[in-house]
Amino acid sequence: MVNVTFKQNPVTLLGKEVTVGDKAPDFTVLSNDLQPVTLNDSKGKVRLISVVPSLDTGVCSEQTRKFNEEATSFGDDVVVLTISVDLPFAQARWCGAEGINNVQTLSDHRDLSFGEAYGVVMKEFRLLARSVFVVDQDDTIAYVEYVSEGTDHPDYEKAIAAIKELTK
Repeated sequence: MVNVTFKQNPVTLLGKEVTVGDKAPDFTVLSNDLQPVTLNDSKGKVRLISVVPSLDTGVCSEQTRKFNEEATSFGDDVVVLTISVDLPFAQARWCGAEGINNVQTLSDHRDLSFGEAYGVVMKEFRLLARSVFVVDQDDTIAYVEYVSEGTDHPDYEKAIAAIKELTK
């Protein structure tokens, strides 16, 4: 059981926690043009899934910018997804304003499909807990970080190292 706090207050995570070696659960989220996106849509590629409560906050914005910058060095065999419950229109507006174009922002606002499948729905806020997952080409979880305090940054270097290990 993962223990997570948000502004130092404990939160209840809904869904099933995933661990390294698990088969990556499928999910359905929405692209910025309201089209459904599933894990299977990027089958055969390494997926870095960066999860943030809301793009319109400081740490979430920095996290997404950091992985957007890193994505340029990953190559074509890696897909970087940022998932939040922000509305797709807000995600598109934010990406345009920030010049984000190497990360695909996806919305889990409709039914929390991703959040429940990966155990990151903060019940108290109906937001997703900050976390990072790396899924390999065969849909196996290769790296997991549930950030213990929701206002802290993830360990970028460990996530990037997991990507590099899979793409050697």
